[in-house]
Amino acid sequence: MKDVAARAGVSLGTVSNVLNRPELVSERNRMRVLSAIDALGFVRNEPARQLRGGGSRTLAYVVLDTANPFFTDVATGIEEAAHAAGLALYLCNSGEDGVRESFYLDLLEQQRVEGVLITPVGNDLAVVSRLAARGTPVVLVDHGGGPERCSVTVDDVLGGSLAATHLLETGHERIAFVGGPPSIRQVADRIEGAKQAIARAGTEPLTVLETAALNVAEGRRAGERIAGLPTSRRPTAAFCANDLLAVGLLQQMVRLGLRVPDDLAIVGYDDIVYAEAAAVPLTSVSQPRHLLGRTAAELLLEESRGTAEHVHRQVVFDPELVVRASTNLRTRS
Repeated sequence: MKDVAARAGVSLGTVSNVLNRPELVSERNRMRVLSAIDALGFVRNEPARQLRGGGSRTLAYVVLDTANPFFTDVATGIEEAAHAAGLALYLCNSGEDGVRESFYLDLLEQQRVEGVLITPVGNDLAVVSRLAARGTPVVLVDHGGGPERCSVTVDDVLGGSLAATHLLETGHERIAFVGGPPSIRQVADRIEGAKQAIARAGTEPLTVLETAALNVAEGRRAGERIAGLPTSRRPTAAFCANDLLAVGLLQQMVRLGLRVPDDLAIVGYDDIVYAEAAAVPLTSVSQPRHLLGRTAAELLLEESRGTAEHVHRQVVFDPELVVRASTNLRTRS
């Protein structure tokens, strides 16, 4: 900065103002400083600026699983809001690992980020609470929270009900739920919604096929289990906890020579791009992914840049059912 000031013929304070408060500098001096910066190839030391000013120009999102396109779409919405506010975004992947999640939260606090968005691994939010208590604003994404913090989520009980109701209305009475582990809040809520819809209809109870994870490989394994059941007990429809499971299930049905939707109707969840692009386009419960991320980032910025009177808000969006070829309109017998 001293070199820039000397080349531009201005004070060090003027260079600092051009970098941080350009509205305080005359157009003539601002152009002289910018010209000197360009000529010298000057890049300011952002960590040093943070140490001096105690602030940051970054937000962070701790993602549950970057392999799931749902979360990358959410992250895109977050990045759009961060960019509009002149901030960069750190993206950290917990990989559904609580230890890794804690590591990233500690690291982000050391980096003095302006705020943290997180889709937590489980329902124990002790680490998140400690971070917030030490002064780093935190917003939960795709996870409901209490009045002590902001959160943005989707009504997954409603989503589960929409999926099961659709299958019931298309004539299915033996319905399986594919997903897990049930310790994941979204999975538990989607099961609950499906059970409620089936209880209202008075048909056979929901068959729950628990999976170890929410990915394509686990969907294929669930397909093997379903195909291995006697025809008299085999579900005629499956509601999957997310689209990756549904894609894997669909793949396995095709490999085993079973037809979708004739032998097994399939409903996914999230409505990621792969749902519509599947060999048999998947019916899916759609979530407003970009809006989810953008709203969460806006709440975080409101809290981090607001006043002591900031009021935490818990925003809940409604999902919608998108019907495609993987479910058929059968007549009840």
